[in-house]
Amino acid sequence: MARLNITFSPQAFEDYKYFQQNDKKMVKKINELLKSIDRNGALEGIGKPEKLKSNLTGYYSRRINHEHRLVYTVDDKHIKIASCKYHY
Repeated sequence: MARLNITFSPQAFEDYKYFQQNDKKMVKKINELLKSIDRNGALEGIGKPEKLKSNLTGYYSRRINHEHRLVYTVDDKHIKIASCKYHY
């Protein structure tokens, strides 16, 4: 499988920068989840991946920790991160 490009929404990028400055363990966990998505696909791997419903149809979620979720979409070449702070 070819490596997927990772794109952050403006809000997700702000969330990621916040964690870079305030919680290095959280950044490490997010990076592990992104590697898992790249290796295993949208619904396999770590973080209890789940398909979202209702107004978030087409998005997936993985647990970063008890409080935060990584919300993303995946296509043939990209992982698009919508959010990585709080719940959806």
